[in-house]
Amino acid sequence: MTDTLLDSRNLAFELYEVLDAEELTQRERFADHSRETFDASLDTARQLAEKFFAPHNRKNDENEPEYIDGAARLIPEVKPAVDAFIEAGFQNAGRSYEQGGMQLPNLISRACFAHFQSANIATSSYPMLTMGASNLIGTFGTEEQKKRFFEPMIEGRFFGTMALTEPHAGSSLSDLRTRAEPVGDGTYRIKGNKIFISAGDHDLSENIVHMVLAKLPDAPPGVKGISLFIVPKFLVNDDGSLGERNDVVLAGLFHKMGWRGTTSTALNFGDNGNCVGYLVGEPHKGLACMFQMMNDARIGVGMGAIMLGYAGYLYSLNYARERPQGRHPDGKDPTSPQVPIVEHADIRRMLLTQKAYVEGSFDLGLFCARLVDDARTGTSDEQRQLANELLDLLTPIVKSWPSEFCLKANELAIQILGGHGYTREYPVEQYYRDNRLNPIHEGTHGIQSLDLLARKLTQNKGAGLRQLLGLIEDSLQRSTAHASLAELRAPLAELLQRLKTTTQTLLGDLGAGKVNETLANSALYMKVFGHTVIGWRWLEQAIRAEEGLARGNSADEAFYRGKLQAARYFLIWEVPACHHELNLLDAKDQTCMEMQDSWF
Repeated sequence: MTDTLLDSRNLAFELYEVLDAEELTQRERFADHSRETFDASLDTARQLAEKFFAPHNRKNDENEPEYIDGAARLIPEVKPAVDAFIEAGFQNAGRSYEQGGMQLPNLISRACFAHFQSANIATSSYPMLTMGASNLIGTFGTEEQKKRFFEPMIEGRFFGTMALTEPHAGSSLSDLRTRAEPVGDGTYRIKGNKIFISAGDHDLSENIVHMVLAKLPDAPPGVKGISLFIVPKFLVNDDGSLGERNDVVLAGLFHKMGWRGTTSTALNFGDNGNCVGYLVGEPHKGLACMFQMMNDARIGVGMGAIMLGYAGYLYSLNYARERPQGRHPDGKDPTSPQVPIVEHADIRRMLLTQKAYVEGSFDLGLFCARLVDDARTGTSDEQRQLANELLDLLTPIVKSWPSEFCLKANELAIQILGGHGYTREYPVEQYYRDNRLNPIHEGTHGIQSLDLLARKLTQNKGAGLRQLLGLIEDSLQRSTAHASLAELRAPLAELLQRLKTTTQTLLGDLGAGKVNETLANSALYMKVFGHTVIGWRWLEQAIRAEEGLARGNSADEAFYRGKLQAARYFLIWEVPACHHELNLLDAKDQTCMEMQDSWF
């Protein structure tokens, strides 16, 4: 079981050799911690994930939540799992001691949570959404709202959701119709319909706190007219006890191809005209607040995609080592023993591709988690600002790239199992179905690519982009200390130079008002940008692997050799292929833009 959750050696490599987690203990907030306390937390997370989350992953998939008497009912194993998660302190792993937390760095708490995502993505979504919603109220809520909603949420008594999507609007939030009418006592009456609300109803907690986007009567059009409201399933009395049921109705459940254990709900607010909501932050500025939870969820979705890809990779690797089939191409004797399929070159190709995708993505996800720590607890204003700028730039990448390429890893895991991979007796087909939802969760590839090209590149006058380019160039320079990396660094250096030139041209076209034409191929740009970032992270891993080999620990030699071979695969096989997309971008090809509806 352990080997199918997360490779512990790779996790230690990332935390302590690549991202220097121990350096964080020099900061005042984390001074009580050490590598020993970090490892103890990670070990506890692994044990709980194995004991409470992994065993019902398949049952979750085969027994979806049911709509019974107006409520959602889950299989009984889910509640003990989330209760154990909360009891062990992982709901508040990063919070201060004063708030009942463990005061762990975000880097470590993300690594802990990765075990639960790998073990059971559906059950882990309930605490993930609650953590995001509670953070939102903790940041923007009033003192009264914190007492009434935030405190029970961090205690684990109330859970949370984010309610954005509406039937007619989808991802176009500027078109939402949910309304909020002030009634003169500081509360509002909410009326509208939301769909695809994950964890929108369940029996896991005393209450569910919905973070709802809606518009006030005087709201300006578009996203500048969106406000944010707390809408609880049950009203909360002044003494903290539960009051009457709020006018929030579970209209039904959606049945998705994956994440089947997470309720996906249609919610009606205010059917009876008495849905009470509480304004969070300033009127008409709710989307700016909600972006905190949305960005946190985007990183969470990216990590979920990574861990599903990782689970499939580890399972197919174990299978390939144990499954005998066929002989080497030069083996002419049919009476000779069959060989494990891991010895076949094409199986190794598929395993190596998976390793490159999932371990490259895993590195990026944890790198972004470390950026959160630097943004919050950096030792200077400059360090905190730099971390925020870089994190903003990388958020669409860490959400979107793993959602696409770790899904491809799941495809390869199925292929390695052959006919068994397509059957429900083996888990890889579920990993694929679960992961197929992540390209749509928290914004599609198209939406993320528009965000990257039209907004993030120029944000803060391009400070994040300049910083990223500088970091990649620094890694390229440091790699010259290792002669063996010359062949690996060359493709990344070439791609980086072309990307810089293409980016300047695209931004110039945007500045000249050629918006539709320039953004038409933004998905191609996203792929190239993402490959450049992952290529950089693999070069960093390769540098650390060379340093590890130089230390001469024979027990780790195979591990480091595997890192170097995966880096070689990505930088020599994958990175050069991006020039095709760059050619299309440079030519400003309008094939898709010019296609007419009637021609389909």
